[in-house]
Amino acid sequence: MINMKIKQLSIFLQNRMGSLSKPLEVLSKNGVNIRAMCMADTSEFGILRLVVDNPEMGKEVLEEHNFLVKITEIIGVEMNDTPGGLTSVLKVIKDNEIDLEYLYAFTHDKEGKAILLLHADDIDKLISSLQDNDIVIVPSDEVYNL
Repeated sequence: MINMKIKQLSIFLQNRMGSLSKPLEVLSKNGVNIRAMCMADTSEFGILRLVVDNPEMGKEVLEEHNFLVKITEIIGVEMNDTPGGLTSVLKVIKDNEIDLEYLYAFTHDKEGKAILLLHADDIDKLISSLQDNDIVIVPSDEVYNL
């Protein structure tokens, strides 16, 4: 069966100069490749969200270097990389009364397409609502191996 849920690493960092480079160096030195990333911060701390090619190994090597890491399930959807592409996906989510916690996007090799990464409390409802509206869910293996 195709796995639609993507394992995302959430790394908690102090909001200090240089703190972002340290976990990225650990991943690089251990051959873990970053596919997408998003940073959210407050004055005290930040949450670095990463999709990597090997989430279990990424979590393991970061924890070995004393980083606080959590694996969260998200999904990726394919959308048109044109004006209104994001709006059409968000309309389906709103119409199905799904509360998104966050999202971020990146482009990829498919001409005119982008991948939108989404997290919601009810990930299964999110998947079924999007599929019912003919929105393509990108399998996790495809995202890990872009």
